Amino acid sequence: MNETARRMWELLEPYHAVTYFAHESQQACEALGAKGFWMSYFALRAAPLGAVPAEVVVATFYNFHPRKVAHAIPAAWEAASPADYLRARPESVSRILHRVLGDEIHSLRITEAAELARTAALAAPIAGRPLGAANAALDWPTEPHLVLWHAQTILRESRGDAHIAALLAGGLDPCEALVIFAADGKVTADRVRTSRSWTEPEWTAATTRLRDRNLLNDSGTLTPEGHALRAWVESRTDQASQHPWNTLGPTATAHLATLVHPLTRTITTSDAFAENNPMGLPKQT
Repeated sequence: MNETARRMWELLEPYHAVTYFAHESQQACEALGAKGFWMSYFALRAAPLGAVPAEVVVATFYNFHPRKVAHAIPAAWEAASPADYLRARPESVSRILHRVLGDEIHSLRITEAAELARTAALAAPIAGRPLGAANAALDWPTEPHLVLWHAQTILRESRGDAHIAALLAGGLDPCEALVIFAADGKVTADRVRTSRSWTEPEWTAATTRLRDRNLLNDSGTLTPEGHALRAWVESRTDQASQHPWNTLGPTATAHLATLVHPLTRTITTSDAFAENNPMGLPKQT
């Protein structure tokens, strides 16, 4: 497993996550006519793809039940155009970051981090990675705090596309991927099942399929083979996400980590995220 790719993803992810899980983002989408959190989430994240049908969002987001996506898409495009949501994304993110980071938003730290992250993002692979490519095709913002945000958006969507490829290569369908993830103890099964809208019978059927492959034991925990497959998927994802950091180089990558760590720590210990967000991120008070 390549520790650099995983460490940089984990470190930078909170800077991107505000795109969907802060009140400002929800309010911006509601002003456009989107109804509820999930319609806003699917619209904001899928907007770089254009006014695609629900099936394309199911394919590129992977682990959400098609029924859940169909409740939001194409209704989101009927409320507002993808271009409207694309304008709302940086505007709401900028408001969030100004609120949370305060005067730090104008610091040399962010300016320097933005340029380093941009260099990495420009090297992010896009072939075979539709969400990564769609975000890479967008115009870059000019303000450093948004350059840093856009860079991480490209990097994490390129990584997400690679993760889906690894899941497919590992023979894990969307519900099975969630079951094996929950079995690893990272999240509770009920939380991940309900947030992605899989029914209990569908979850049980996926669990049975995994047991039949000797990936889960009768108690629902991972077998040695299950642990090995899960580790393989994560390792393949990390390997496929390493090129941007190789391009940036170890010294610059380490410097970017040093620059970004105080920023993401502030975000994750602040009131950046809306209450009861489905990712379990720190909640607003």
